[in-house]
Amino acid sequence: MPALVLLGAQWGDEGKGKATDLLGGSVDYVVRYQGGNNAGHTVVVGDQKYALHLLPSGILSPGCTPVIGNGVVVDPSVLLSELSGLNERGVDTSKLLISGNAHIITPYNVTVDKVTERFLGKRKIGTTGRGIGPTYADKINRVGIRVQDLYDESILTQKVEAALDVKNQILTKLYNRRAIAVSQVVEELLGYAEKIEPYVADTVLVLNQALEDDKVVLFEGGQGTLLDIDHGTYPFVTSSNPTAGGACTGAGVGPTKISRVIGILKAYTTRVGAGPFPTELFDEDGEALRRIGGERGVTTGRDRRCGWFDAVIARYATRVNGLTDFFLTKLDVLTGWEQIPVCVAYEIDGKRVEELPYSQTDFHHAKPVYEMLPGWSEDISKAKSFSDLPKNAQNYVKALEEMSGAPISAIGVGPGRDETIEINSFL
Repeated sequence: MPALVLLGAQWGDEGKGKATDLLGGSVDYVVRYQGGNNAGHTVVVGDQKYALHLLPSGILSPGCTPVIGNGVVVDPSVLLSELSGLNERGVDTSKLLISGNAHIITPYNVTVDKVTERFLGKRKIGTTGRGIGPTYADKINRVGIRVQDLYDESILTQKVEAALDVKNQILTKLYNRRAIAVSQVVEELLGYAEKIEPYVADTVLVLNQALEDDKVVLFEGGQGTLLDIDHGTYPFVTSSNPTAGGACTGAGVGPTKISRVIGILKAYTTRVGAGPFPTELFDEDGEALRRIGGERGVTTGRDRRCGWFDAVIARYATRVNGLTDFFLTKLDVLTGWEQIPVCVAYEIDGKRVEELPYSQTDFHHAKPVYEMLPGWSEDISKAKSFSDLPKNAQNYVKALEEMSGAPISAIGVGPGRDETIEINSFL
């Protein structure tokens, strides 16, 4: 019953797509369990680069069944566009399964997201404007539209009416926008029904039966631990649970069936959007990390904020997720620095703090305490084993492993699928 969870151990953008794709040839199912098309994964296969936003990375692995679980919010237009783009490039997408209980991102969810962010001004959260938060809010308020609702026009109409009763009041009276017609939304959503229907399934049943049959199932989180709605840097977070517990609720699989939890760590730290970031750099080093690492959001197109590795965050991710392993990515980006700072603790009000403060105020005022580690200048992109790495690169990895609290079982030394050092097998 080998069920693995693979998730981001920082603020997202750690390279989960590559890690998932690396395992994709060895697993039977890859499951997205939360988030929506606000999560971007870049996967490089040979000389081909694929940017995935909603689809599980396993869709690029022949023989693997990609699954969109009940915890995901689905924009039908984005889904169909991604499928069409992959089909045009010769990728077989016919095995995709979508939970009938997944919620639909409606046109009015996108509208509400965008106008709300503009209204907040300086207090904005930094959302992607893709309707993710409002869709999860509708889900919690029990006025959400699910995939299965597309196949009962009467129920769909009733639910859209219920949702727009309040939203149109807000749009017209608070934001001075036009009201949205129920009939227009229903017509658009029904237009997706036939195209999506071949993929819709009882994914909870499928996945549990697969585990009973000793199939390998990989649960793929979007975003990262520090963007978790409960355990992240609230309110600058996403609207779902990318932490390991979210895999259970977002896919309908019990926690006793999870055998391994793998955290993806970048060899430095990045963040997209607003919110505190203790190790953020505003100097030439920060710009160099951004340039060399190609740090631009796959989904947002925004430059990522860059900083040195934060071991406090890594330890927190280990604890919150129960991590059994780390996959360290982008080690090659650090080639060329004579010394590499690593944040080992914070200074808050003159006191040294070695664990993530629970107080939002304290974290906002946290200053990094750095330990300097020797760098390396050798090209490591061709390294195939740990011993192939320069001694200082080996020591850097060992130091991060000791500080983070879980073994580093794989290291990314380049963007390609084959540019990975596997120390311990994840399966």
